[in-house]
Amino acid sequence: MRAALADVFSQVDEVSAAYGIPALGPALLGDTPPSGRELAAGPVGTPQVALFGASMAVHQALCAIGAAPRRMVAVSFGEIAALTAAGVFGVPDGTHIACRLSRFLRRCRGGLTVLSAGAGEAERLIGAAAARGVAVACVNDPGETVLSGPVQELGQVEARAADRGTDAVRLRLPFSSHHPSLATQAEGFAAAIRTLPEQPAHTPVHSAVHGGPYGGDDDVCAGLAACLTRPARLPEVLRGAAVPGPTLVLEAGTGQALTRNARRVLDGQVGPFATHSPLQDPDFPWERPGRLHRIGAPDHGHRAPDREEEIA
Repeated sequence: MRAALADVFSQVDEVSAAYGIPALGPALLGDTPPSGRELAAGPVGTPQVALFGASMAVHQALCAIGAAPRRMVAVSFGEIAALTAAGVFGVPDGTHIACRLSRFLRRCRGGLTVLSAGAGEAERLIGAAAARGVAVACVNDPGETVLSGPVQELGQVEARAADRGTDAVRLRLPFSSHHPSLATQAEGFAAAIRTLPEQPAHTPVHSAVHGGPYGGDDDVCAGLAACLTRPARLPEVLRGAAVPGPTLVLEAGTGQALTRNARRVLDGQVGPFATHSPLQDPDFPWERPGRLHRIGAPDHGHRAPDREEEIA
């Protein structure tokens, strides 16, 4: 993992310097790596570049142990890393995209709130709060939905949720996303990245915003820009990518939220599957995928299969 981080950030840091972002590789590989809060306090684009580079490093490290994915599921900001990992963009151009997106996100006023409720209940809460400016941004699993919109109206929905005993947590992000009002920002972002060279993907990318796998004729720049205006709906896209199975899902990122979502989405809906968050699982062996079924009992209760189809 350290070797992958060093390699990826040697490319990332060279590009991000032009956007006023100090080199992140030495800091992330140092004895006291910066926290997420410290990264957020850095120059515009610092958290986005750090997340993009970290995701690419996890992907590269997994490939190094023979766990290259056969399919990738892209969710929201992760779409940049997924398309880069699939070979559509090189790491330097993926970094350009992350940096340019961060500048447009500054113009996306509002906020984001996570509800412990499905999409239907989220819509009912929006209606009960008469919060017409709030929209469903992400459907993560049958019991978790993210809302986007003006801060004041999000507060109204959060109050309604509290009345009904539904957990609501405001994300510490100074912008909104996945909202239909952001069409101008989306158009500007698409134009800002359209000059970057693209190559055909060598691995299918299933986009939660696009609604399935990108095809050869799809406009990926428009797809990336659509992440500003259209909702990400993970359950149906993940189930489509996981069948027929057996399936091994590896979260190519710094957290484990998507791993939890995947367990809830896939449990009882597809054939045998296993899920792991390599950076969050202290027992992850960083060995070939044939040995991954021997580590830990998956939380969903299924035995991981001896032969898996990998999804990152």
